[in-house]
Amino acid sequence: MADRQFSKYQQNIIKNFYDNKETMGLQRLSELVTELYLSEGKKRAKQWEYIVSALEKCGLPKERIEHLKKKDDAALLAKVVEELMAKSS
Repeated sequence: MADRQFSKYQQNIIKNFYDNKETMGLQRLSELVTELYLSEGKKRAKQWEYIVSALEKCGLPKERIEHLKKKDDAALLAKVVEELMAKSS
């Protein structure tokens, strides 16, 4: 697949995807915050797995991620997401 030649149109699509990857990640993270507000029990634990992964991709330090997970507070997580969105724009 590395030897494949892409058309100019395909190259633009690929470039746009990687240019907007961070924005898409933050959007997904904000959706996960909403899911966290609505979930409880085992589903909430599963949401945290997704959230931890998304926060790691955003470059948040592991100590801060563990703190957020320990607090298990969706409002606190929402503030962190707002902070990350402010940094990216």
